[in-house]
Amino acid sequence: MSETICAATAEKVIKQPPAWYYTTEGYERYRWVLKHRFGLEGFRPGQLEVIERILDGDDVLCVMPTGYGKSLCYQLPAAVSEGVTVVVSPLVALMKDQVDALRARGFVQATFINGSIPMEEQRRRLAQMRRGEYKLVYISPERFRSRAFLST
Repeated sequence: MSETICAATAEKVIKQPPAWYYTTEGYERYRWVLKHRFGLEGFRPGQLEVIERILDGDDVLCVMPTGYGKSLCYQLPAAVSEGVTVVVSPLVALMKDQVDALRARGFVQATFINGSIPMEEQRRRLAQMRRGEYKLVYISPERFRSRAFLST
C-alpha cells in the first residue's frame, strides 16, 4: 500500500487499497473508503442507506441537517464507482472548500467548474473531465447554459 501524509490533519492517508478491496463489495469496502479516504470511523444514521441506494442506481432525495454529512453520500459513491460524478451546486465557495478538503485527504481526482475561474482554466478542466481524469466534478447551475459544457 502506498501512503502519504494529509496536509490538513498530519495523518497518514492510504492511497492504494489493499488487495482484498478489489474482490470485496458492499459494507466492508465502503468502510475502508470511509476510513482511509475520508478519515471517518463510522457512518451517521441514514448515510449508508443513501450510499447503497445511489450505488444501486436508484434516484435518491436525501434531506439531512446542516453539517450531518450529506456530501459523503455522493462523495463516497464517486470514490468507488466508475466514471465521473457531477455535483450541481450554486454554492461557489462550498465547491472550492469541498475540493480542497478532498484533495487534502488524498482524493485528487476532484475539481470544480464555475464562473470564479478563468475561461481557459474551465476549458482545461472540461478537457480533463472528458479524458476521465476526474471522479468528482462540482458544477455551478449556469454551466448548463453553456454549449461547450453540454457537449462534454
